[in-house]
Amino acid sequence: MLDHRFIVENAQAVKTNCLRRGVATDVDRFIELEALRRAKQQELEQLNRRANEVAKSIGRAKDAAEREARKAEGRQLRDRTTQLQAEIDQFGQELLAIQRSIPNMTHPDAPVGPGAEANRELFRGPVPIPQFSFPVRDHLELAEKLDLVDMESGARVAGHGFYFLKNEGVLLELALQRYALDVLVPEGFLPTCTPDLARNDILQGIGFIPRGPETQIYSIENSDLSLVATAEITLGGMLSGVTLDAEELPLKFCGISHCFRTEAGAAGRATRGIFRVHQFTKVEMFAFTLPEQSDAMLEHIRSLECRIFDGLGIPYRVIDTATGDLGGPAYRKFDLEAWMPGRGEFGEVTSTSNCTDYQARRLDIRYRIKGQKGTRFVHTLNGTAIAVPRAMVAILENYQQADGSVVIPEVLRRWVGKDRIEPRR
Repeated sequence: MLDHRFIVENAQAVKTNCLRRGVATDVDRFIELEALRRAKQQELEQLNRRANEVAKSIGRAKDAAEREARKAEGRQLRDRTTQLQAEIDQFGQELLAIQRSIPNMTHPDAPVGPGAEANRELFRGPVPIPQFSFPVRDHLELAEKLDLVDMESGARVAGHGFYFLKNEGVLLELALQRYALDVLVPEGFLPTCTPDLARNDILQGIGFIPRGPETQIYSIENSDLSLVATAEITLGGMLSGVTLDAEELPLKFCGISHCFRTEAGAAGRATRGIFRVHQFTKVEMFAFTLPEQSDAMLEHIRSLECRIFDGLGIPYRVIDTATGDLGGPAYRKFDLEAWMPGRGEFGEVTSTSNCTDYQARRLDIRYRIKGQKGTRFVHTLNGTAIAVPRAMVAILENYQQADGSVVIPEVLRRWVGKDRIEPRR
């Protein structure tokens, strides 16, 4: 979340930013509440001073009547201070609720617009869009003919949006994970397998809504746990409440996790097959940095995403995400969209965001500089290395052949054990 004082001192800029990001939050009410809270706090401090004076004066009373009068005044002061503290606490709760609803500020170079239509294409990858001399199949038709995916059984077991991977589909999933690690570990990312559950305060700290009509999260009934939608949640939460030494930063992690999303409100062509599903495996990058390191780290993570898809031989474009499509924590976000021949358009396969100190402030992740007093909040960044189903969609559709087979990208062949997936007899 944004710093309390920053909101007060930059109220108009914060309101403009909320408007550009399409977030309805009452900044004016925040300013009003803060003024009321400060006035009440000053009154409380005055009453406390008076109460201390009265308490000290009781022993100096001339007689019993004066002593009792001063005791009575002390009781009245205590009652009033208790009432004032309750009012201040109530203001604080309302202030915090508004503060948490205010999105991060936005990078000045981010395109301004209400949604994806305002996104700006920055550049395209080196692999050209393939030209086919035969009717193009989409990934679901290919996967079913090659017996890689079973949507029917997935729906029978868990409902629409779940699936079974089979045969070389399983090998592709494992190969993509291992390929991502082979790129990231030499770059200093510490590999982890993260929990599939997290406490709701960790989800809220990262910027997800665990419960309510707008949530994309599966919550565990009668507990404060939820299934994670991304390892960003667990990787960010692993240092919650921790103070680091500045010399330790940056810290880079990559996490393998299952991801669970309700995908409430999702509709259209993107819901066909495995492009948008309720459970999938993802390799996520996450970094904790000093504030002056985060811009360069964002470029670094974006370059790694490009390198991964260059290695897979997939055509893509990189998008500078518009203000209305950023999400609350992101200061700036880049999406990598792969070419999907079955849809005849680009589809998002990775994203990377610089969240500055927005998440760190909510999770209380700080750093200290040797020889200086106090602590400061770190910056956090996240980026997708591989979201397995979407990478598989891109591979199946771009590497399809006229006979219905699919060529395996060269970088994955040593783990899949073959260079082509042939149709089943």
